[in-house]
Amino acid sequence: MRDTTIARNYAEVLLALARKADDADGWGRTVNEVAAAVDGDHTLRLFLESPRVSAERKGEILAKAFQDRLPPLFVRFLQTLLRKRRQLLLPEIATEYHALLDEAEGRVHAQVTFARQPSDGEREAVASGLSRTLGKQVVPHVTVDPAIIGGVVVKVGDRVMDGSVRRRLRTLRNRLVHGPAA
Repeated sequence: MRDTTIARNYAEVLLALARKADDADGWGRTVNEVAAAVDGDHTLRLFLESPRVSAERKGEILAKAFQDRLPPLFVRFLQTLLRKRRQLLLPEIATEYHALLDEAEGRVHAQVTFARQPSDGEREAVASGLSRTLGKQVVPHVTVDPAIIGGVVVKVGDRVMDGSVRRRLRTLRNRLVHGPAA
């Protein structure tokens, strides 16, 4: 839990820097790429973890490697992470950055499950209906699960809206077996 709090603090600073540069989405892509490299490249991870290389030297190497590819403010942010020994929190910082950006822009992510592959029109209808209901822009992440038989199951955060045929059949079966609720 402590790492999440620390990552959120750094993500807040990164978002402020991105807004200063007027490129919050671009910086979001950049932090994802750097975080993916830290997560996926074993050699890079070993370099960043190594106590044999000083934080200053790591910062110099990163600055040289990224000088033409990343904004200077972003490189200085990475160097600060190195000095504070927080470089391995980059994947968590990326996650928190996007959560903060979504919150600031009024976006929520919804896990939407269909019984079959939906058409583009069905996806858009569900997204716009959810946006009206929740009062925020909804970004749907669609999955297919034939076990729900029909309808849609939507999960936004901890909230689940189950409009599946499977749930309706289960409810009907319970009423038939146990009688109407008192």
